[in-house]
Amino acid sequence: QVQLVESGGGLVQPGGSLRLSCAASGFVFSSRRMSWYRQAPGKERELVASIGVVGIETYADSVRGRFTISRDDEKSTVYLQMTNLKLDDTAAYLCNTKDAYDRGYWGQGTQVTVSS
Repeated sequence: QVQLVESGGGLVQPGGSLRLSCAASGFVFSSRRMSWYRQAPGKERELVASIGVVGIETYADSVRGRFTISRDDEKSTVYLQMTNLKLDDTAAYLCNTKDAYDRGYWGQGTQVTVSS
């Protein structure tokens, strides 16, 4: 079955950087769009970044220019490089993909906390 396992979260100071990873299994990774979402306490889940099968990237306005999504199809892994982190970036970050029937699959999430 589809499995998405995120890692790389942690505590970082404002202005710092982190790289998140999402290791995928149970499907043909190279044929799927992969996305990163985040959810902060009391807020709705929001799309942060997405990357298509040919590598076209899209970003939320709030992270464009600071975050970079990438994928390694040989490793079935999608990454989110986060730089110049801000307090508002504090959230649980979740990896997502959808199948041919538009069913969504989620990882368990990795916590990112930006604090001085």
